[in-house]
Amino acid sequence: MGILAAVTIITLWASHLLYSLKYSAVDFTSPIFYFHVLIQGYLFTGLFITAHDAMHGTVSRNKTINKFTGILTTFLFAGLSYSKLLKNHKLHHIHSGTEEDPDYSVNSQNFFVWFAKFFMKYVSIFQIIIVGINFNILKYFFPEISVWFYYVVPAFLGTLQLFYFGTYRPHKLPHTEEMMPHNARTMKVNHFWAMISCYFFGYHSEHHAGPHIPWWQLYKTK
Repeated sequence: MGILAAVTIITLWASHLLYSLKYSAVDFTSPIFYFHVLIQGYLFTGLFITAHDAMHGTVSRNKTINKFTGILTTFLFAGLSYSKLLKNHKLHHIHSGTEEDPDYSVNSQNFFVWFAKFFMKYVSIFQIIIVGINFNILKYFFPEISVWFYYVVPAFLGTLQLFYFGTYRPHKLPHTEEMMPHNARTMKVNHFWAMISCYFFGYHSEHHAGPHIPWWQLYKTK
C-alpha cells in the first residue's frame, strides 16, 4: 500500500503539473486558475510527505525501493538532498522541540523568523542549480509565466504548508504536559480537515509516538 500511495501522489503531481502548464492559462480573474495553483501546492506537499514516509521506512519494506522513493520525491519537490533531510529528521525525532532539534527555533518563536531559519537551513547551491535547470526545461516547452505560477509558486506554498502544520504549529511554545514526551501537539479537528490541511500530519503527537505509521494510516491512531 505504501508503494501505491507513493506512485499515486507522484503521478497526480506530474499529471496535474503538465495539465496546468498546457491547458490552464494564468488568469488572475479566474477562480479556476487559483484552484489549480492550490491543488498543485497540495500535491507538492504530498511529494514531501511521501519522502518523509521514506525516511521512516514506511513506503516499502525493500530498503532500495524505499530510499529511491525518498530521493526521487525530494528531488521533484525542490532538488533537496534526501541524505541531509534524513540526518536532520532523525535528530528532530530524538530532540524534538529542543535546542538540539535542527528544525526548532530556540531564539525566536516568531513565525517568519522561524520559517526563514528553517528555509535557509535546507537551501543549497546544488538545489538552486537543480531548480534552475528544471525551470528552464519547463520554460522551453511552456509559457514562462505558467512555469512561475504552476511550478515555483506551488512549491513555495507546499513548503509553507509543511512548515506550519509539520513544524511550527506542533512544536511551538508553550510546551504543555499533554505534549510530552515529544514536545508535540495534535490538531483537534475531524479527519477530513486533517487530510486537507496536511495529509494527517497535524496529528503530530501521534506521529512522534508512532513514527513507523505511514501518513495514510495515521488517522487511525487519533
